[in-house]
Amino acid sequence: MDSIRIDVQTEDFNIAQLHHWLSLGNVSSGAVVTFTGLVRDQTTNDFEGLFLEHYPGMTEKALLAIANQACERWDINKLHIVHRVGRLLLADNIVFVGVSCPHRAEAFEAAQFVMDYLKRDAPFWKKEIGKNPKWVEQKQSDLDKASQW
Repeated sequence: MDSIRIDVQTEDFNIAQLHHWLSLGNVSSGAVVTFTGLVRDQTTNDFEGLFLEHYPGMTEKALLAIANQACERWDINKLHIVHRVGRLLLADNIVFVGVSCPHRAEAFEAAQFVMDYLKRDAPFWKKEIGKNPKWVEQKQSDLDKASQW
């Protein structure tokens, strides 16, 4: 699908520009749904942020596979996934998922599907930054969410 974009990058992203691409010249879409994930403090007061690692090439391939699965299930006009890597501090943007579809219900479902599968299947490794750095393990709740589809 020519209307899928996958970006893995260190630099921040502009949500307004991403939204604009999803709706640009897209007269058959009645809905654009976006999700933006942020780095949040879920540990202790010494948590400063995250450091994300990935395997270039492999990560993009995994994200494209997730996007293609979504396009097989829903009538998606455009889909854009952006995921940041490297050093990210509290409140930084970490992930963006945007979907445009003819109808809102399928746009919401497709965006949720992409995020649920991304959390389960995308090869990113997260390390907490702070006084006691540690690798973040995958949560069972994330595995359970993806299995519901």
